Amino acid sequence: MTASLSRRLGVTDAVVIGLGAMIGAGIFAALGPAARAAGPGLLLGLAVAAVVAYCNATSSARLAARYPASGGTYVYGRERLGPFWGYLAGWCFVVGKSASCAAMALTVGRYVWPGRAHAVAVGAVVLLTAVNYGGVRKSAWLTRVIVGVVLAVLAALVATAFTAGDPSWAGLDLGEGATFTGVLQAGGLLFFAFAGYARIATLGEEVRDPARTIPRAIPLALGITLVVYAAVAVAALSVLGPQRLADATAPLSDLARASGVGALEPVVRAGAAIAALGSLLALILGVSRTTLAMARDRHLPHTLAAVHPRFQVPHRAELAVGVVVAVAAATVDLRSAIGFSSFGVLLYYAVANASAWTLTAAEHRPPRAVPVVGFLGCLLLAFTLPGTSILVGAAVVALGAAVYAVRARRS
Repeated sequence: MTASLSRRLGVTDAVVIGLGAMIGAGIFAALGPAARAAGPGLLLGLAVAAVVAYCNATSSARLAARYPASGGTYVYGRERLGPFWGYLAGWCFVVGKSASCAAMALTVGRYVWPGRAHAVAVGAVVLLTAVNYGGVRKSAWLTRVIVGVVLAVLAALVATAFTAGDPSWAGLDLGEGATFTGVLQAGGLLFFAFAGYARIATLGEEVRDPARTIPRAIPLALGITLVVYAAVAVAALSVLGPQRLADATAPLSDLARASGVGALEPVVRAGAAIAALGSLLALILGVSRTTLAMARDRHLPHTLAAVHPRFQVPHRAELAVGVVVAVAAATVDLRSAIGFSSFGVLLYYAVANASAWTLTAAEHRPPRAVPVVGFLGCLLLAFTLPGTSILVGAAVVALGAAVYAVRARRS
């Protein structure tokens, strides 16, 4: 029999962990590609991403309150739809989010030391795996520090843009540059800047009073994140304009320069690196907990289900995830890692919405429209991704299904 994790996290800790996962490198990197896709429709793309994220968050919150155990949608799919769908969701999450971990680590490397990005990325993975090994409360404390620093940097940037950047509201005019397809593509790109709210659900076994804490923490974290992203997007569009924003490789650094305060640019770069570290910290937490849940059911090696007797963390799962992510960070390209992870993550949330649809009124199900919009939105955004990402992602999902089929036949 495997040990249970200790319930140590309150509402504030859970909200902070969600913010650390969401307010990360995405807002520092995704605005440029999203502006290239949607032009003046960037804010509409942000709204699309926010709607899908809200539906996913609501479905996840209701399910997490019903099933307060580590594993997130792996557990929900298993309990509501059947073992295969739970396994498939867990497979998509572990594989996709491991790639996301590598992408966040490489983002740290690109901002800290571009010429040695891979080496810095591996070092970041080792450091944060050690922090997580020491206990979830230490992780929550460090995430709180990171979130505070990043929010301060973004607040200073937005305030400077509006006071010294000569903003023009013409950049917010939808005009003729926004197309339906472009808005959807922008929504798909920006969605992954919201995807960290599920980290709260995957930590369900470590949250105090989960039936009350999780449904409060997820919407709070999502709402704070949306306000921050909207403020940054409006500032960038009004100062840089859609075209300059689309051409920017480091859009918020360009925004700092365009605002006439060059001294703020290194601060923004440091904030981007710190934000990526916060995302990486929360991602490793989430992936290791889903690995723990799948190992308990023997979909992964059962030795990974061990819980450290002193630190009360799934230490073997964390070390295994750390090794996989470190290898990926040392070898893969940043764009490849992001594209590979996107398809699997959206399928993971599609399973969450399908699971929420099966909840009854007595189980505090969300309004019926919520899981429907979330499910269809996930699939729609998934298939706006580049063709290579779809093909590779589908191949990995098929491989996971084949492994499940072989194991089922043998047993």
